Amino acid sequence: MTEEELIPTSSSLLSFSLFPCCRPLSVSLSRSPSLSPPLFLSPPLSFPQIHIIDFDDENNIISKSVLLHQAGEIWHISASPADKAVLSTCYNKTSESRVVTCGAVWRMPPEWESGSHESPDDPHNSHNPQNLELLCHLDNSAHGNASSVLWEPMGDGTRVISLADNHALLWDLTESSTQATISSSATLEGKGQLKFTSGKWGPHHNCTQLATANDTAIRGWDLRTMSQIYCIENAHGQLVRDLDFNPNKQYYLASCGDDCKVKFWDVRNINEPVKSLEEHSHWVWSVRYNHSHDQLVLTGSSDSRVILSNMVSISSEPFGHLVDDDDLSDGEDNHQYDKSKEPLQDSIISTYEEHEDSVYAVEWSSADPWLFASLSYDGRLVINRVPRALKYHILL
Repeated sequence: MTEEELIPTSSSLLSFSLFPCCRPLSVSLSRSPSLSPPLFLSPPLSFPQIHIIDFDDENNIISKSVLLHQAGEIWHISASPADKAVLSTCYNKTSESRVVTCGAVWRMPPEWESGSHESPDDPHNSHNPQNLELLCHLDNSAHGNASSVLWEPMGDGTRVISLADNHALLWDLTESSTQATISSSATLEGKGQLKFTSGKWGPHHNCTQLATANDTAIRGWDLRTMSQIYCIENAHGQLVRDLDFNPNKQYYLASCGDDCKVKFWDVRNINEPVKSLEEHSHWVWSVRYNHSHDQLVLTGSSDSRVILSNMVSISSEPFGHLVDDDDLSDGEDNHQYDKSKEPLQDSIISTYEEHEDSVYAVEWSSADPWLFASLSYDGRLVINRVPRALKYHILL
């Protein structure tokens, strides 16, 4: 029997403790148009389920619903940017006496799409969960084990990339997502058994670029030709864990790794990072730019902390929010809005220590730019907000 616990924290926010002895591995915020989008979580390894977390913003309450994932143990999960009812998973299964990792695309039950499903708090829903509908398999058996599936960030939900060992496979899905065919692929070549550890599909340049990590290197790929366009050798001193593109600056990329560092790169000049952070004391598993305000950067680490940083000096608004002289009233001091002032200083906004175990994933809400979630090894999901003072400073 599962255990659930809502724990008020010192900041009056709520954390959700899900299966205290499990190992959830990923969190994805779907692009639902509602103000409180559902969260898709991977389940404990021995009980293949997907938990959909509803956050009631007005009442600050978290509740969950359960869907069965009968295919196997989930290791990666991602929501479609075009259809809130569609998601992809990478999961383990046994084939010919060996364990392989596969990819697939799924749809939630039709009643869930319309919002007419049972109340998340209804115990009947938890004890009799419904099944996900399999739309198609991403058959990567000829290319190795799938580690992640990436959706085209600005697309219509008909293109995905799967990373399988040393292969990046670009898939075309039918409009109903019931069939998938490989349209092109790229292979990581070099000495030894090279494997992709993470990747990110870039939102810029008409979504024609992909960034990948393998060991300590970061590589960029042109998806039109599936050829490598840059390589940052020894980007980190140890394994690179995660990547993210700046949503507002087309050449900027963030990375993090086992050297406890977070680095920011301009891919036009890869000789050295434009900025480096060393605020964590153990491996950094996840880094995420805010979708709207790119100076806000989240990181999660095995030191059990989530850090929110204000990287304003390398953001799209390094001088802060600028106000035209015509917008100033007669009584205001114009020097406060002097456009020649020095850039604002980078800083750590807040360190969140609600987790008691390694934080594997952090994500910003796609519907509310001031809301973010983090997920740790012990199954605890924590939802937090950007401090109100900083929010108003950015907006005003």
